[in-house]
Amino acid sequence: MTDEPADAGERAIDLDAFYDALGGRRRAVTAAEIAETVDRSAGVATAGLDELASDGLIERLDVADQSAVWVPKAAASADERITVFEKRREIVVDQPAQYTRALLTQFAHLADTNREGGYIYTVREEDVWNAPYETLTELLATVRSALGGRYEALEEWIGGQWERAHKFRLVTHEDGYVVLEAKSADLLGNIAEPKLADGVLRARIGDATAWVADDRTAELKRTLYEAGYPVQDHRDLETGDDLPFELRPELRAYQADWVERFIDLGSGVLVGPPGSGKTIAALGIMSEIEGETLVLVPSRELAGQWHDAILEHTTLSPELIGEYHGGSKDIRPATIATYQTAGMDRHRMLFDSRKWGLIVFDEVHHVPSPIHRRSASLQAKHRLGLTATPVRETDDQEEIYTLIGPPIGTDWEALFDAGYVAEPEVEIRLLPWGSETHRSEYAAADGHGRRQLAATNPAKRSEIAAILRENRGSKAIVFVEYIDQGDAIAEALDAPFISGETPHARRSRLFDRFRRGEVETIVVSRVGDEGIDLPDAEIAIAASGLGGSRRQGAQRAGRTMRPVGKARMYVLATRGTTEEDFARNRTKHLAARGVRVREAESAAFGDRGDAGSDADEE
Repeated sequence: MTDEPADAGERAIDLDAFYDALGGRRRAVTAAEIAETVDRSAGVATAGLDELASDGLIERLDVADQSAVWVPKAAASADERITVFEKRREIVVDQPAQYTRALLTQFAHLADTNREGGYIYTVREEDVWNAPYETLTELLATVRSALGGRYEALEEWIGGQWERAHKFRLVTHEDGYVVLEAKSADLLGNIAEPKLADGVLRARIGDATAWVADDRTAELKRTLYEAGYPVQDHRDLETGDDLPFELRPELRAYQADWVERFIDLGSGVLVGPPGSGKTIAALGIMSEIEGETLVLVPSRELAGQWHDAILEHTTLSPELIGEYHGGSKDIRPATIATYQTAGMDRHRMLFDSRKWGLIVFDEVHHVPSPIHRRSASLQAKHRLGLTATPVRETDDQEEIYTLIGPPIGTDWEALFDAGYVAEPEVEIRLLPWGSETHRSEYAAADGHGRRQLAATNPAKRSEIAAILRENRGSKAIVFVEYIDQGDAIAEALDAPFISGETPHARRSRLFDRFRRGEVETIVVSRVGDEGIDLPDAEIAIAASGLGGSRRQGAQRAGRTMRPVGKARMYVLATRGTTEEDFARNRTKHLAARGVRVREAESAAFGDRGDAGSDADEE
């Protein structure tokens, strides 16, 4: 290497080298990282980066201790305006560009949106604790790039939260037991010991270290997280027997990036839209780890899909793959089990007795719930979560990252633009009442009764028929929350209705017929919200939903997220009721990921507004 300048007319560092070093997953690079990529000295790299910055191709940010990082040039829209309220850690963005939204999701939470293109973000403790960066310098570089400048009070608070997230860590002692390490004796004595229940710490082994009971590590992590001190997990857990195999399909670039980032971290949660190939990426992680693997799923249908996916996409032979749930009790080197079964005392000892190299928590947003949380304490060297929708309406989604690992995600819009996933066109349709009688019943009711009357408004049957006529020939799924409503809609459409009451065998047959195209439209209850692979479903119609559940809204839209010609979701809501607000809230998570959401009037009733007519009978 040499420190001599490049020849005249030739850049010392070109833009391609900068993006190669950026690697697709980071938002900033240092001169040292560029130097390593192009095999030049740090001095040449710095000069080359400064040249690119002076030409307006990239941006330089001075972040700490007179060091600098370089970031991609922000592609802000002409209408974009960012206002930062430092004291309440709130960021208001009008007409944000894709680049800006992608940066903000790295360290902030989308709290609200409006129809005029306004986005409101808040920066919470857990957003900093779970930010996907190895250093505070990298995180602050992203913050400054997103906000277009430096906000000292906000950065000081972020720095404090970063420090809190690195006060405690779990390590493995040379004799094999688990140790809690604190940054200081005061932290151990004044924070950890008073907060933790008796028996979690077995004994002090130093001023700032303590022996941890093996079966209480999950409890320790959860307790300290709730106290404001997330624990870094650096235990050296055993992997059990080797399980070598190869992955058959070639990973897409972003999937390979997910695998690489997971291997670097040792644990984490893949957050990507339905259809982005999280299962294939998980199999790629399995093939890298080559250890015995337990896959936890919420349903028997999903267990069967995992079993088929492992056989189809890997070189593992059938005798190495087992299922453990209500229909099968077979533990093998690669085992798929339901959360409920794995958490039962009479079965749990079987799972505890094995040294898993990897545990995969599919639909990981279930983990904070009381039934599923017990499975999170199963021990494994690596822990992988998969979800499109980590948000939970109980606001305990931070436990996902506490118990499993930090988020590893991608920019949804990048996948839409690349054609890997079909971006759904999401439309909220506001409907009048089916008749004056139904409107009067709603006015006389209260509480849950009101919500159910709005959700089951008979006008929705005509609207669904109109939508299906608009999209004639497209495969469609109609989602309902109430059994009676599902029966009525299925009868009107002459389509099958699948609910939790449908026997398992018949449910599987109907889903298979839909996949093969023998049935063009199906009506489903919550059983279709997640864990069911329904490829090529082009239309999703949410006739009624679970209040304002953002997770459910994203899952239902996700049924159309596949690389197909068109993907549309319709959310039906009765005008003038709380269902309007519920519909907007259910689509909020999608808007945060760059999905376009618009509102429209009823197609079946035109501009009739709320005048009402007897539309109950067709």
